[in-house]
Amino acid sequence: MSLRGGLDLGGTKIQAIVFDTGDERVLGQARRPTPQEGGPAAVTGALVEALQEATQGAGLVPERLAGVGVGSPGETDSAQGTVAHASNLPDWDAPFALAAALSERFGAPVSIGNDVDVATQAEFQLGAGRSASSLLGVFWGTGVGGGLVFEGQPWSGRGAAGEIGHMVIKRDGARCPCGRRGCMEAYAGRRAMEERARLLTDRGRKTELFRIMRERGRSNLSSGVWARALSRGDELASEVVERAVGALGAGIASAVNLLDIELVVIGGGLGVRFGEPMAERIFAAMRPHLFFDDRPPVVRVAALGDLGGAIGAALLSERLSPAPAPA
Repeated sequence: MSLRGGLDLGGTKIQAIVFDTGDERVLGQARRPTPQEGGPAAVTGALVEALQEATQGAGLVPERLAGVGVGSPGETDSAQGTVAHASNLPDWDAPFALAAALSERFGAPVSIGNDVDVATQAEFQLGAGRSASSLLGVFWGTGVGGGLVFEGQPWSGRGAAGEIGHMVIKRDGARCPCGRRGCMEAYAGRRAMEERARLLTDRGRKTELFRIMRERGRSNLSSGVWARALSRGDELASEVVERAVGALGAGIASAVNLLDIELVVIGGGLGVRFGEPMAERIFAAMRPHLFFDDRPPVVRVAALGDLGGAIGAALLSERLSPAPAPA
């Protein structure tokens, strides 16, 4: 039995698990909100608390783990164990030695990888991509991230491959949270969708979105808030989601035209929450843009759900040589 910790660090939540890589079972899990201020130090503290809670649920302590993996947004350096330019995290631009900081707290080796890359690899090994040799993971949440597998191997290019959310789908289009214009994420990222909903509300449009947000005790329009608004027939929510689906369809189809991927896996908070019906809508939005539309890729929802990123992080800790612990 090889027990490993997995941490999925997102813009709004941290998911922690204890994973038995032999039996492929989750033995303990915990979820914490991602701090919205305090920079890397605050985020590190929340990661520690989340894994401690998950290990308690599994009946052990972090020191018992063979290793811990972290899937993080931003620019990750697996060799150095650092994270930089994580725009969806508070005050996190300069490289921060996250692996060393966590290893010191856990008493176990820590490996760092890109959050979407590790989630894509988990779907390839254990989830929706088990039967595929090439796949594109599209993780639709706070932003829109992508991961790639070619001929059975993960592809990260020079370290930044898969940034599908920043493919330009409209020249001089909407302003993206990254500061550029026309990116897919400027239309489909949850943060951008919320900004769009607020803008339309300020212009006098009616919506249940923000009432549901307050009822649910949320500080932002979470995936659950969007799903409830759609179920109530909210016209503004439907309009914003349809705009996002159109952007996803155009961007994913362009990636397929370039790479000829056989399988597209739709994950992330919104992708998993909306499920198969929305994946079918995304596929329909892709079809007009596919060059070889007579042999389109298969489109599936991520089979590992919300735990895919954390499972991928645990698998990463088994696959990579971790950054050394501090002296």
